Amino acid sequence: MEWSTLLVLVCPVMMIVMMFTMKGGHSHGSPNHRVAAESLHDQLVDLKAENERISKELQSFKK
Repeated sequence: MEWSTLLVLVCPVMMIVMMFTMKGGHSHGSPNHRVAAESLHDQLVDLKAENERISKELQSFKK
């Protein structure tokens, strides 16, 4: 059997195997993802506030 024929046969089989093994691994909109997104948003808001505070403090030292 030639390599090209083998590749043509193996590729679809591997795609089917990967589809079945990854099935259910990606649930869109799950509660855990929402909680993680909210947590990241809260961290971002906190970091922006801290950045603003530090920037003002730095400006006061420059005067």
